[in-house]
Amino acid sequence: MTSPAAAPPPEPPGRGLLDGRRVVVTAAAGTGIGSAVARRCLLEGATVLISDIHERRLAETADALEAATGRRPATARCDVTVESDVAGLVEAAVAAMGGVDVMMNNAGLGGSVRLVDMSDEQWRAVLGVTLDGTMRCTRAALRHMIERGIRGAIVNNASVVGWRAQAEQAHYAAAKAGVMALTRCAAVEAAEFGIRVNCVAPSLAMHPHLVKVTSEELLAELTRREAFGRAAEPWEVANVMVFLASDLASYMTGEVVSVSSQHP
Repeated sequence: MTSPAAAPPPEPPGRGLLDGRRVVVTAAAGTGIGSAVARRCLLEGATVLISDIHERRLAETADALEAATGRRPATARCDVTVESDVAGLVEAAVAAMGGVDVMMNNAGLGGSVRLVDMSDEQWRAVLGVTLDGTMRCTRAALRHMIERGIRGAIVNNASVVGWRAQAEQAHYAAAKAGVMALTRCAAVEAAEFGIRVNCVAPSLAMHPHLVKVTSEELLAELTRREAFGRAAEPWEVANVMVFLASDLASYMTGEVVSVSSQHP
């Protein structure tokens, strides 16, 4: 008999948690956490701009979000490893929405390779997108919010591997641990301006891209460690990110919230 926990619950309806907010979601193309965050923000009443490096998939995602929510997000291509692209992303958000109240940073790059076999290029590629890209977007959002007096929120996407050791993940774990440290330090600096900076640390959220780049054996092992006997749905991670961006988390900053049922 299948355990009830092995099936995800129904996705809850929107409750207006982000009514009137202008939200930018990076790495939102496709069917992963980024697009799930964009969908939840739209359902919660936000005006949304989504960005990604893949222009075709970005347009397709905007179409899918409009079909699912009845509201179409604005779009802007952005490579988070390029500073001029990140600056252009904020400019695009100002043009499309009048400003940015919430920045959701999802851009990340993974891969599996043992440290002894890892090249400098592999190390730099993962840190360049996952850590450096998050820094650029956080910095750009802070500059914009401080200059305009916006008491905004920034939510970054880390991972439990920033805390927990996993073979063949030295570059990804180092990058995600860096995102956690970046979040804490940025939060201290931003507090005087009324800006909150937090991040989530998911364990395992299943989506097609993850399945494509991860072996069946590893996915089975990671799923086995989850107390619910299943991976999270991307919207389950997105819900926590929306909470951190909302007024319900008004006294939270510099926090890393684990979105996980993982056990040792």
